[in-house]
This record gives sequence, structure tokens and C-alpha cells, in this order.
Amino acid sequence: MQRVRFGVIGIGGMGVAHAHLIQRVQEAELAAVCSASLERTQQVARQFGVPGFTDYRELLQSGLVDAVLVATPHPLHAEVAECAFQHGAHVLCEKPLAISISEGRRMVAAAQQHGCLLGAMLQMRTERHFRLARRAVEEGVIGDLLRVHLIATWCRSEAYYRSASWRGTWSGEGGGVLMNQAPHHLDLFCWLAGMPKRVTAQIRTRYHQIEVEDEAFAQLEYPNGAHGYVYVNVNEVPFTRRFELVGECGKLIVDGEQVTVTCTAPPIPEYMNTVQDMWAMPAVVTWQTELDDSVTGHEAVIRNFVQVVLGRAQSLIAPGEEALQSLELANAMVLSAVRQKPVELPLNEHEYDALLAELRSASRPKSAVQEVRRTDPNIARAIQMEQSAENEP
Repeated sequence: MQRVRFGVIGIGGMGVAHAHLIQRVQEAELAAVCSASLERTQQVARQFGVPGFTDYRELLQSGLVDAVLVATPHPLHAEVAECAFQHGAHVLCEKPLAISISEGRRMVAAAQQHGCLLGAMLQMRTERHFRLARRAVEEGVIGDLLRVHLIATWCRSEAYYRSASWRGTWSGEGGGVLMNQAPHHLDLFCWLAGMPKRVTAQIRTRYHQIEVEDEAFAQLEYPNGAHGYVYVNVNEVPFTRRFELVGECGKLIVDGEQVTVTCTAPPIPEYMNTVQDMWAMPAVVTWQTELDDSVTGHEAVIRNFVQVVLGRAQSLIAPGEEALQSLELANAMVLSAVRQKPVELPLNEHEYDALLAELRSASRPKSAVQEVRRTDPNIARAIQMEQSAENEP
């Protein structure tokens, strides 16, 4: 059987979780691992019984891999991916795709130039409630947008930010909640609502002893005149994960894992212009559809990636081109907030690069770090559930 040989570059908690998942995919083979730490490399290489490297360039020159899964700190994503493409290796990259839209665009261009695949680990696209939401959008159920709304919150402690020298710094992470926690939800938001044309945002560091933002919010303007709002933070419990898309023909709400899609008959503009009774309301019906029980989660993204590499599937779940959208929105929010002005999209990458260079040049090493490599327990539980679901008769 033909298999795709993977190298995992970046073997912290998340990289090791991916290594386990690669071994579960029948058409994939874990062929090598890589970390800048010799001790970590030796430990994980022994754990999986594969060669270990401390330099990703040596791994790519070894001829051992057909593809790499990149799980390094964010600022290295573009550098590693572009080197992989030069060696003819496909790339599946952890979120965010890169720390700047210019790097992301270069990654996409390099993949195309070398005839390689670039995929993003945006596994939330596979979850049933978001696939339902996406189908409603694709079928035009809600019609032209009137307003859109996203609230996504988490809670992160000082211990979390002390766990690695790169966390919570402009030099090591390239941003805060917008770069680390929010990319999945920003991706889903753009996937469902599309891209705005103008962003007016604020960011701030409200509670944490970090350089980057722990809270961000923005007003959005869309090409058709619709308006939107995005709010994210790492400062509250219980968490909120709510999407609202309201259109001329209906309303889509994703609240946690609950999806509600309603349709109005007739559409609102038609109703307003034709109704004779001043207090009448258009009929509202609940939209329903059927979905297959597809495999979900990180493993589903890896399986899909392997199938496309082998020519057994046509499209990636999250191609690099689409991953650019959430990155661009995050960059636009930072640029708008720091420069205190509305920002037009498509984003001027040179303007953002100049700002990011300023922020990173002012970044300072942490005074206290207590190194901990541990996968997010929520992600670890999700991966265990993926494995359990497949093992059920």
C-alpha cells in the first residue's frame, strides 16, 4: 500500500499529539520528528521509534519524508514551510498559518510554485454543527447578509504564559488571543460570513503580564453594506462561542454546539414592501437538512490531506488559500487598533510588516519561565474522543 511519509517538525504537546494521530491513519507513516532541543528530540524519537533531528533542514534533506506537519511556534511556520516546498515536501501547518499576511501569501505562492500542497490544521471545520452552518450558507438559506456577530472567549492563567518563553510575546508568538486562541473561530467566521472590506478595532492587555493582547474587538463593514462585530478574549469563564449571521431571508445561530437556522417567508425586504397589515409578521420556519456522519477532528484533517496527496480526494478541508482569510482579519484588527484608524481590506501587507517589526523589536525576554510541554486538556480529550469513536463497533 502506498503511504505518505510524515515528519513532525515541532514536538511539543501538540506535535506529539499529531504524531500519535498520523500513526492512526492507514495511508500515513510517521517517518521522523524534529525539535530544536536535543533532549526533546531524543526522547520523542525513542518514544515513536523513528529518526530524530534537531534541524528541520536536515530532516527535509534526508529523503525520509513526503510531507511535514508543522507544529513549531508561530513565527517559524513560514520559514519551515517554504523550506519544505523547496525540497518537494507537502505541508500541513498548525494554526495560525503564519504571523503575518505577507508570510502567509508567500507560503501559498511557494506551494504553487513547487507543485506542493499547503493545508491548515483547522479541524473545527469538520465538526457537525459547523458543517451544518456551512451548508446553510452554501445553499443561500439566509440570503444576503444584514449583520454578522462572533463572540469567542477562553481563560488563560499566568501559569499558562509562564510555561514557555515564546508565549505572550511579540517576538515569540506574533500576537496574543488573535494569534493563539482565536484562529479557529476567526476561520469559521470568515468561512461562513466572508471577508469584510473595512475593520475598525481595539486591542488591549487587560489582566495578564504579557506583551500581547488578551482582548480584541472590532466593528466590520462588508461590501454589500452589512455590518459585523467580533469580540475575543482569554479572560472569562464559562466560555462563550457564539456566531450569528442574519440575512434578508433568515438567521443562522451557532451557540456552542447548537445550530439553529430559521427562514422567513417572504424575505424581509419583500415583506416590508408588500404587507398591508401594519402589525403582521412574516412566517418563520426552521430549516433542516441531513448530513453524513463523517469523521471529525484533527485526524479527519490528516486523513483528508493524505487522500489528496495520494490523488484519492480532490480538495483539502482547509487549503492554505482559505487559511489566509482569518490571518488577514487578525492582522487587520491589530493594525487598526495600534494605528488607531480603520483599515481597508485587502490588507496592505507592507504596512502590517512595518508595524509587526516595531512590536517585535520592542519585545523583551521573559524574566520567569517554568517550561511545560503539555497538550491543551480540551484538545487531548477531543483527540481521545476521536479515537474512541472510531473504535466503537
